[in-house]
Amino acid sequence: MKIALIADIHGNLAALEAALDAIARERPDRIVCLGDVAATGPQPREVLTRLRALGCPVVMGNADAELLAPPTTASTDEDTARVDDIVRWGAAQLDADARAFIASFPATVEITLGAAGRLLCCHGSPRSYDDVIGPTTPDEALPEMLAGQEAEIIAGGHTHSRLLRAFHDREIVNPGSVGRAYQFFPDGSARVPPWAEFAILTATAQGTLDVEFRRVAYDQAATMRAMVERGMPHAAWWSADWR
Repeated sequence: MKIALIADIHGNLAALEAALDAIARERPDRIVCLGDVAATGPQPREVLTRLRALGCPVVMGNADAELLAPPTTASTDEDTARVDDIVRWGAAQLDADARAFIASFPATVEITLGAAGRLLCCHGSPRSYDDVIGPTTPDEALPEMLAGQEAEIIAGGHTHSRLLRAFHDREIVNPGSVGRAYQFFPDGSARVPPWAEFAILTATAQGTLDVEFRRVAYDQAATMRAMVERGMPHAAWWSADWR
């Protein structure tokens, strides 16, 4: 069985289309989206429409939940206040059907992989979409985050960074971000590069499992233009590190 994992699209339609075109060439049996699909990008409606037409399972992410209940109080932190403005703008773009679609996202999705075991899909962790699992997350923090789940493979997003980590008899996978991948530098700076990320998970009848990470270029300039054309607030600030 071959499964394509996508996550963290964040309203970036050009990146999503590029990723789906590349995934189609892989001919997966299933596609699973690990959440955060529409918020903080210029095309929330279009991304939700594309995912609904695709018919793939989508788990609930923290940014998805924010679209259903946008921030109502003003933040004293300037950057947080700007992000809150963008979230509220995105929520205002959605009609009742779009909100109902988001509300239908489950917290987790489990898929049987035959002899390779089970795949549990979530956003941050099976416990909470706000949890962060990264390469430096202490081992002692993971049992509580995994919340008693017994699946052999845990797939999540949230961090926008690719990850393949062994934990006891399990594998933890993060495919990176479709719509807002991060590239970090030694001086602590970061940028949003012009590529979409996803992963291909292949489970064989013999019980072996292979994870391959993919990157595909997309027209990032088109997404940045859409921010301005659609009237997304703080577009210049939000896209300052997109290059």
